[in-house]
Parts: sequence; structure tokens; C-alpha cells
Amino acid sequence: GVEERSRPRDRILETAQDMFHKHGIKGVGVDAITEAAGTNKMTLYRHFESKDELVIECLRATAAKASRIWDEFEARHPGDKLAQLHAWVQKASELLSVDSRGCDMANAAVELTEADHPARRVIKELKEA
Repeated sequence: GVEERSRPRDRILETAQDMFHKHGIKGVGVDAITEAAGTNKMTLYRHFESKDELVIECLRATAAKASRIWDEFEARHPGDKLAQLHAWVQKASELLSVDSRGCDMANAAVELTEADHPARRVIKELKEA
């Protein structure tokens, strides 16, 4: 659960990440996110100018988490790219065994098919990185 003491922006972001992961980006509206986060639309729009901006921030948070995991593998296996890759595959298989929804980044890329959707550029940048 989301702690009551956490900042509204963090609660909204964590709630949106969880809901987008479980139900898809298009399957979750701003009303559902704010209700689940224990806040309101005015607060959401004070922190994120649009739902698209919230989606982008969720994807950036997902990428940052993946980057921290890679950093951990690099620290554990310095200079051994193959061991780092094996650690990543092991981690991915563990995550997929408890959660069959897969990669949030890949799911977003499949779901957001509009070429001009602002998240598409972010997805491309994060995948390239």
C-alpha cells in the first residue's frame, strides 16, 4: 500500500505506475488514479500537466529503476558483461514468474500506437539508452 505520509506527487506516481501496469495505460483514467491515490484531479494536474505527462513520468521512473538494477549488476560483476547479462536474465525471469504483465516499457510501446504520442519519443530514448 501507499503510505499516507508520502507526498501527493509520489502517491500519484506510484499509484499510476501500479494501475497502468495492471490495467494498461488506456484502461485507467485520471479519476481512478486520483481516487486510488487518495487525492483529487486538481492535485494531479498541479504536479503533472496532463495524463500524457504522468505516463511519461511513470516510464522515466521505470527506466530509472532498471538503471539502478543494472548498476547493481555492474558493481557485483565488474568488467564481466556476460555475468551482468546473466544476472539481468535471472532477475527478469524471477519478476515474470510472479507477474505475467511483463515490461512496462514494452507494454506502453505496444499500447500507445499513435506516432505523435508524446510518450513514444520518451520510450524510444529510454530503450536506446
